[in-house]
Amino acid sequence: MKVRYLGHAAVLIIHKDKRIIIDPFITNNPQSPIKLQEVPKIDYILVTHGHADHLGDAVALAKRDGSTVIANFELCSYVSRHGVSTHPMHIGGKYVFEFGSVKLTPALHGSSIVEADLPVYAGNPCGFLIEIEGRKIYHAGDTGLTKDMELLRKENIDLAFLPIGGNFVMDLWDAVEAVKMIQPKIVVPMHYDTWPVIRSNPEKFKQEVEKLNVKCVIMKPGDELEL
Repeated sequence: MKVRYLGHAAVLIIHKDKRIIIDPFITNNPQSPIKLQEVPKIDYILVTHGHADHLGDAVALAKRDGSTVIANFELCSYVSRHGVSTHPMHIGGKYVFEFGSVKLTPALHGSSIVEADLPVYAGNPCGFLIEIEGRKIYHAGDTGLTKDMELLRKENIDLAFLPIGGNFVMDLWDAVEAVKMIQPKIVVPMHYDTWPVIRSNPEKFKQEVEKLNVKCVIMKPGDELEL
């Protein structure tokens, strides 16, 4: 399985002949290493919440490739109006797809889509716990630190993507606390430096995390690792 970081909170997972993308913010993403037309054919699109920097190009990709959007019920209801296939879920729910299982985890954040300068409710924000052939990936989405993360320790997570940018999400210090609770084998910082308001220091995060005997990999946009 290959995992490629596309900047901000966008992550591409490639397993055998299936491609899964999380929070496909490509267009207008100053960190994206590729253009929308360079994104490979996508089978499943996982969206943590409705904000534009996470919903991103989900509809465009789903229409282009016939992809299935996996998200909360309300967000799926919204995107289905565009004629795309969806699989609605909610926090705590787990479902086995052809590539593996997906479980929605709690996230402390908002979720809306702006229409005519007004926010439209887009359901509860979430994170994703993805299991593919015994390997587990946790993508926290946009969230503050929450004690619910302690429950993830028993999952023996192989790879965790955690936001560190502050302001809208956890800062690096809260993300270190999250690592203490989750105890993943590898952690990757995300959702930082896209704009000045979420400037952070991934090297400091790595330094603090590795004091906990947890491996931290700072992935630049475009970087890939193998699980």
